[in-house]
Amino acid sequence: MDMLFKGRLSRRMLLKAGAGATALIAMPSVLRAQTKELVVGGAAGHKPWVESIVIPAFEKKYNCKVIFEGTRSLVNLEKMQKNKGSQYMSVVQMDDPVMILAVKEGLLDPLTPAKAPNLANLVPGSTHMDAMWANYLQPWLGIAYNKSVMKTTPTSWTELFDPKYKGRVIIPSLQNTEGLPNIFMAGHLASGAAMDAAQKDTDAGFKKLATLKSNLLTIYTQQPQAYNLLEQGEAYMIACGMSSYALERKAAGAPIDLVAPKEGVFAMPSGIAVIKGAPQSELAFAYVNEMLGADFQSKLAEPTFSLATNKAVPRPAGLAADVKIHQIDWANVAAEREGWIKRWDREMAI
Repeated sequence: MDMLFKGRLSRRMLLKAGAGATALIAMPSVLRAQTKELVVGGAAGHKPWVESIVIPAFEKKYNCKVIFEGTRSLVNLEKMQKNKGSQYMSVVQMDDPVMILAVKEGLLDPLTPAKAPNLANLVPGSTHMDAMWANYLQPWLGIAYNKSVMKTTPTSWTELFDPKYKGRVIIPSLQNTEGLPNIFMAGHLASGAAMDAAQKDTDAGFKKLATLKSNLLTIYTQQPQAYNLLEQGEAYMIACGMSSYALERKAAGAPIDLVAPKEGVFAMPSGIAVIKGAPQSELAFAYVNEMLGADFQSKLAEPTFSLATNKAVPRPAGLAADVKIHQIDWANVAAEREGWIKRWDREMAI
């Protein structure tokens, strides 16, 4: 039997009990609860920094246990589909094109300023489809180049088309998300159209990109193979090179670098969302809010070689404040990508 029900209660005991109850009421409910388990689905490549930086800090602050399931975005989508109505995951960190599919199937719970106050502190273009998800980091795309064979740093996307680089350029396939901006930039260079317009009308981009074929060494679907060629000096440049991969290779000692051409760079998506019917909904929104906050993002931007989306976090070293960062219209990509891939297969074979 509880001690409170044994005999008479002293005034001191009542005051002590009252103070304890007041403290419990004052604490956020997510902290009052017993240790809870939050399951987050994300990319396998994110596991090292999620488990070393994010999870320890979040678990300590919210008195919970976080389990990170590292796989691919499409696999996480399949898990949500199969468990619709009885989800076991609460949060997903996925690429934006896959987030769009999740929204269409009603699998996400919208973010609101009340549940995720840090939404108000994000740079424009970081929230999507009425805040169904948000970007917490943005790897950026520029030109990766071999410093040993190129004595002059490339400064413009136009250099990819220079005949002196015949057989020395690599680009990603359109099957790869990082391959899409090559069409947009090619259209911008060909027509002078603003980037938003170049993303909508890609005809000029395809025609311009076809003139690059004589300069191509290969078109890749697997990044490691492409970067092996770059590091060995067989390729001189890769466009678009992704910061989270190219700068990691540079940090490991590879003779390469990534530059931001004068026409600007492209922001790639790292999205985060709460799953509809999440078993730990309150804790899930807290996790998302922390990932959108300046504290977490300032700790993640450097090791992931990415742009933060919180306004309070400065750009990483090497990316000047005046460099234009082009956001990609992922809803347009989702609607048009299948047709683009068919045209790519017809016109870009080498």
